[in-house]
Amino acid sequence: MLYGLNNFIKKILPKRLFYRSLLIVAAPIILLQIIITVVFFDSLWIKSNKGMTRSLVSEIRTLHDIYKSPDTEQKQNIINLYNKNFDFRISFKPDEVMPKNSTERWYSPMDRSLRRELKSAFQHSYWFDTTSYKNLVEIKVKYGSGYLQILFPKEKIAPSSARIFALWIAFPGLLLIFIAIVFLKNQTRPIINLAKAAERFGKGEFIKEFRPSGAREIRQAAYEFDKMRKRITVHLNQRSEMLSGISHDLRTPLTRLKLQLALLKQQDIAKKMGDDIEEMERMLNEYLEFSRNQKSEDTETVNINSLINDLIGKYDGQKINTNFDGENKINLRQNTFKRCLGNLIDNGLSYGKKVEITTKRTLKDLIIFIDDDGPGIPQEEYDKVMKPFYRIDKSRGQNKSGVGLGLSIANDIIRSHGGNIMLDKSPINGLRVRISLPL
Repeated sequence: MLYGLNNFIKKILPKRLFYRSLLIVAAPIILLQIIITVVFFDSLWIKSNKGMTRSLVSEIRTLHDIYKSPDTEQKQNIINLYNKNFDFRISFKPDEVMPKNSTERWYSPMDRSLRRELKSAFQHSYWFDTTSYKNLVEIKVKYGSGYLQILFPKEKIAPSSARIFALWIAFPGLLLIFIAIVFLKNQTRPIINLAKAAERFGKGEFIKEFRPSGAREIRQAAYEFDKMRKRITVHLNQRSEMLSGISHDLRTPLTRLKLQLALLKQQDIAKKMGDDIEEMERMLNEYLEFSRNQKSEDTETVNINSLINDLIGKYDGQKINTNFDGENKINLRQNTFKRCLGNLIDNGLSYGKKVEITTKRTLKDLIIFIDDDGPGIPQEEYDKVMKPFYRIDKSRGQNKSGVGLGLSIANDIIRSHGGNIMLDKSPINGLRVRISLPL
């Protein structure tokens, strides 16, 4: 039961730090105001209102008794004194019928108190209205064949201090909450900026400048993140430069070997050696492509449909079908993503005769399917082919050159965009590559 209650509390609590902090600050202020208000209304306002109402009803009962006196002159003098000294407006309505429907408000303490005292004094021979006039209360009491109509200021039964008290209770609370919101915004903004910078860096985006700000602990975390980011960036640049340098330096001896083979008289040996050199050049090209993938590039909003159409336009004579699910715009690094799709399309055309590209949009993701009709990949090899330099020797990898970097490069690019890539069996009997990118 406690576990279920704990889960329920977690569900209803806000998820963001700003709103949780605001709840911690605002909840005690609101709770304190509610307690003070309840205590005030119970011990001061309600009791004061009850005493004032009881006194007023006693005066009305006195007036009712005065009307029973046969001395008309004395009765009128007393009524004039009430009108003059107590702000009463008293009149007798002979032969008029009292209203039957009460205008009492069930939620008003003033109305409840007035009803209770009038009922105690006059049983059911009364009627009152506290809403028709802004500053007056009207009471009608049954008398003879008609009724007495009494009008008096509302302040006689409603203490004016209640409104002032409510204002002074609400205003400081709202002011404190507003100040808390301003300070909390300033305190949570550095954390949000740090989270956004970490997210961008995790997706492989180039962060030009990051300035730590906020409290000392937040600044310390931001400084450490910036130092880590710079170390990782230096490491990636060194790896890229090393791969690029090695691949570039190896081209020179390979070129000399090709020139020497052209002068060799034994053509059968020259042909075999030439094939090996060409395979080495293809391997070097893949190394260079792998190193280029580590270079920084700015993110921009791209129409995926246009990008795919531009890319497949370079494959003249190749059978590539597309099926787009409406307009699909997304933020990504255009050239890097083109390289990823190019690798996957080349991979499909190398092992099959046709490739089908399908896009599907969900609430949170953009899904891209790349299917081919080749021999496919065994299911137990799905995870292994994503590793760099891994090559399968059967089925799909048979008699094909390469160093096993195509799918690894594609996987690295997709993950750097915050997405994921999965392999499955294609509906056209080959390999299906499923790319998921967050919108």
